[in-house]
Amino acid sequence: MAASSGFMIAEAERRFPVRVRMGVPPDGLGSRLDRIKVWLDESCGADGWAMTPSGTRGVLNDALSIYFADATPASAFVASWCASYQVETSGGVFQVREDEPVRQVRASLHGTPLGVRCLAYLLECR
Repeated sequence: MAASSGFMIAEAERRFPVRVRMGVPPDGLGSRLDRIKVWLDESCGADGWAMTPSGTRGVLNDALSIYFADATPASAFVASWCASYQVETSGGVFQVREDEPVRQVRASLHGTPLGVRCLAYLLECR
């Protein structure tokens, strides 16, 4: 492990208490890595996550660690990007899913019509 990798890992562990270790397929992540980073930026903010190498069995590039501020975005990441049928391997490393996660559409904001709101208020006041 390079000295800069050691510094990156120590800094990520200091800033972010939740870590997800993900195995890298033998052929690498390819363009999927860019989509993962976009997802992380959209879900956690640009400075709300960190990614470092996390080699297992002495191999530097066979796994990576993604650090989060809390467990909620970490579990959303696992649900979106990790293979659901292999939740965890014996080494504690999640496996990357073969397909792409379904893009989630956020619900639009809506309010209660004024008449219903007034009626509910009147019913509560009696």
